[in-house]
Amino acid sequence: MSSTANSFAPTRDDFAALLDESFNENEAFEGSVVKGIVVAIEKDVAVIDIGLKTEGRVALKEFMGPGRDTPIKVGDEVEVYLERVENALGEAVISRDKARREESWVKLEKAFEAKEKVDGIIFNQVKGGFTVDLDGAVAFLPRSQVDIRPVRDVTPLMGVPQPFEILKMDRRRGNIVVSRRTVLEESRAEQRHEIVANLEEGQVIDGVVKNITDYGAFVDLGGIDGLLHVTDIAWRRVNHPTEVLNIGQTVRVKIIKINHDTHRISLGMKQLLDDPWQNIEGKYPINARFHGRVTNITDYGAFVELEPGIEGLIHVSEMSWTKKNVHPGKIVSTSQEVDVQVLEVDPVKRRISLGLKQTLQNPWEAFAEKHPVGTVIEGEVKNKTEFGLFIGLDGDVDGMVHLSDLDWKRPGEQVIEEFKKGDMVSAQVLDVDVEKERISLGIKQLGGDPFAQKAEGGATEGAGEVRKGAVVTCEVIEVKEGGIDVQISGTDLVAFIKRSELARDRTDQRPERFAVGEKVDARVTIFDRKARKVSVSIKALEVAEEKEAIAQFGSADSGASLGDILGAALKARDGKGTK
Repeated sequence: MSSTANSFAPTRDDFAALLDESFNENEAFEGSVVKGIVVAIEKDVAVIDIGLKTEGRVALKEFMGPGRDTPIKVGDEVEVYLERVENALGEAVISRDKARREESWVKLEKAFEAKEKVDGIIFNQVKGGFTVDLDGAVAFLPRSQVDIRPVRDVTPLMGVPQPFEILKMDRRRGNIVVSRRTVLEESRAEQRHEIVANLEEGQVIDGVVKNITDYGAFVDLGGIDGLLHVTDIAWRRVNHPTEVLNIGQTVRVKIIKINHDTHRISLGMKQLLDDPWQNIEGKYPINARFHGRVTNITDYGAFVELEPGIEGLIHVSEMSWTKKNVHPGKIVSTSQEVDVQVLEVDPVKRRISLGLKQTLQNPWEAFAEKHPVGTVIEGEVKNKTEFGLFIGLDGDVDGMVHLSDLDWKRPGEQVIEEFKKGDMVSAQVLDVDVEKERISLGIKQLGGDPFAQKAEGGATEGAGEVRKGAVVTCEVIEVKEGGIDVQISGTDLVAFIKRSELARDRTDQRPERFAVGEKVDARVTIFDRKARKVSVSIKALEVAEEKEAIAQFGSADSGASLGDILGAALKARDGKGTK
């Protein structure tokens, strides 16, 4: 018997082999998910038998979490992750969280590859977003991916199971990024497509004002928004939608246009009302005058409301007769009541051109009525230019004195230097051109024209009997190197006798022979009223007297000397001498 028993007894080598096999089996379990039975609940841990020599312990909180409120009990079968078969205390190291995480990662990777939605629960807020429990795996939900529009309060969304789309996964790093927004957009797109399919252009529908912007309002049409542009709210000018609409207000709108590709819907309210531009030409005939209110002011003019929905533009050029380069805001103000005149109506472009200045008297017409040509006026020098003076006149208009109308005797370029801005001057009205808005004035006309004929009775110092060939007495007013300036006695005419015309003899052609105030006789060689030019010559007079003396007192064969002849001629002039 002993020999038989000994033949079945295990040897030392057999024990070693069995021990190695046992260790290898245990090592094969480590790092994997295994099933176990809850054998006891001790305070805050569950004791779980996973079929090994020792049991493991798992904190009860690992069995709890978002969406998992049912507590475990003895006898429940659970899956846990085996980290080590035995620790220093002789217990198996197991984890329910890691088991769920491993199981979840496998499912999530399959969903990610198939582009399927996954369910999760938002359970915490972190920097830049939120954390989501995907049945054990923790994912990151960026704040921008929470909803289609920014969400101020996420509290109602937390702890609620809802679908997400996985945007990115990295198992090695343990990173998962999900989006709730893409799920909503996809769902919304399906809803929008269905809603849009049931709408058509021209349809009248009720909606609720959902949002208001500077350019219009978004109206909820029952799951899809339409844009009610500010220009389609009313026929009249609406500066901002809040003048007419409030958030939450129910409005009746007409569908103007539907873009089935982008699901954009354009709405209108004014289209439900009669168009005030119908028969506009009959209501606002050309040149008719109306009363209106200024609604808007721009750099190029002002808009005036003639009736609700009808506005006309007063261009800046039609605002004032005299203020040409002034901003419209300095002539009229918003909400001001004004009288205007219709200048043009374009029913196609829906434009009415208005005039403000046409309702006021033309200041040039008023000036012409009050100050006919020849009237003497007084005004202030407003400006000096290279071609004359501008004088401020009644009615806020200006008149111009051309350089040629400043002085009879001197050039205008020289005379204008004597004037400065602010000077009060008198002038004569020469011409008023109402159409061109020009008033011509003259300063020299206030004095007599030296080239005019002397008035009967000698009231003015005109040219008198001055004519070409006449002998005139002149007074020296200035001695110059090249000649002398003289004024013809009895007139305002001034002439210059150049050196070569001072005497017949070359030796006497010296200006210094004459003195200022001295009287001399001379012959008029040029007198042109049209060209306003007069020239006199002492030499011409001497030559003419010589010829006359020879003809009267001597001949070539008389034997009288030239001196005798000239002497007789001088005596015949009754004592009138010349140098």
